[in-house]
Amino acid sequence: MTAGSVAILAGAGELPLLLADRLASAGRPLRILAIRGFSARATRARADAVVALLDIQRAFACLDRWKPGIVTLAGGLTRPSAAALAGAFSLVRNRDDIGRLIARGDDNLMRGVVELIEERGYPVAGVRELAPELLADQVVYGRRQPDAKDEAAISWGVRVLDAMSPFDIGQAVVVSGERVLAIEGPEGTDRTLARARAERERKLFRRARSGGVLVKAPKRGQDLRVDLPAIGPRTVANAAAAGLDGIAVAAGLTLVLNRRETVEAADRHGLFVVGIDPSRFTARDADAHG
Repeated sequence: MTAGSVAILAGAGELPLLLADRLASAGRPLRILAIRGFSARATRARADAVVALLDIQRAFACLDRWKPGIVTLAGGLTRPSAAALAGAFSLVRNRDDIGRLIARGDDNLMRGVVELIEERGYPVAGVRELAPELLADQVVYGRRQPDAKDEAAISWGVRVLDAMSPFDIGQAVVVSGERVLAIEGPEGTDRTLARARAERERKLFRRARSGGVLVKAPKRGQDLRVDLPAIGPRTVANAAAAGLDGIAVAAGLTLVLNRRETVEAADRHGLFVVGIDPSRFTARDADAHG
């Protein structure tokens, strides 16, 4: 492969193929290494190779054969599931590397993967460098505008996420006023919204339904080459089902997948979707307490 070629390590979701399409349309040579148990069927169908999450040796064998100029990680990965453990024999083949990675938290786990790739001599780049047009702009998408109540909830959500950053917990929070309805954990945003919906539907809170906002932003100090927060049409539908008023995401740091469909879904459900500068809210908080 040429010096400018890209190897995509493809996890779950739509991002791997969206990125592959962008690179291909720009004439960039690429290879796709799909992760079994995570990558979608469509991704595996287009992949040049498919490996188990834990089979580090085979993954590096593919990279060494392709000799890409850049490696990028695209799509979700979580700690090994039953499907990912289908290649459990690789635990024996790679037990030193695996043990070193699994002992870490999720964010540090991804950093460990990047370190392994870089130690092998392959530069690692993120979507921000390869396809920045997939990231949220600092604008309001769709017809609905956030009001003062929404702005207050967004500010509270940003501050909650900022406070959680050192603990490697999640990249999303659902807030209503100054009440936290759900904090994202390893289960991801969709299930976080399902928990917020369940909380809202509890008899105790039925009379106090007052909308709310899903706020998404990367953790402070996070390696922005991997695991950027993302939203798409399904996020909007789930936010609407949870009774929320809208979604706020960190501009330039959050992926908006299938942008046109996402905006159409927001308009259909009557939600706002806005790209924000998180520092505007944390700075406001600092001024208020300074």
